[in-house]
Amino acid sequence: MEFESSNEKINIRGITELTAANAGSVKDEVRSRIRPEHEVLDIDMSEVRILDSSGLGTLISLHKVMCQQNGLVRILNPTPIVEQVLELTRLHRLLEITRQ
Repeated sequence: MEFESSNEKINIRGITELTAANAGSVKDEVRSRIRPEHEVLDIDMSEVRILDSSGLGTLISLHKVMCQQNGLVRILNPTPIVEQVLELTRLHRLLEITRQ
């Protein structure tokens, strides 16, 4: 997992799966890097092959953190499987999906 941060935005890349095996550590690592000045959390999901309910819980948790500081979470370039899971769970209504 790679992080890039600017004054208003934090970017995350390099996630290949978001499952029960790593969801807790991903959540903790990302939360530790979010600063009060960050308005946008971009999560590049172009490499994600597996997303389970624990991974969805991580995305919801990060969304809540960003909402507390009037920010937002954007899912960048989701793979078809990620997009399907987000649509089936209706999380595409909560999280912004962006293709770049």
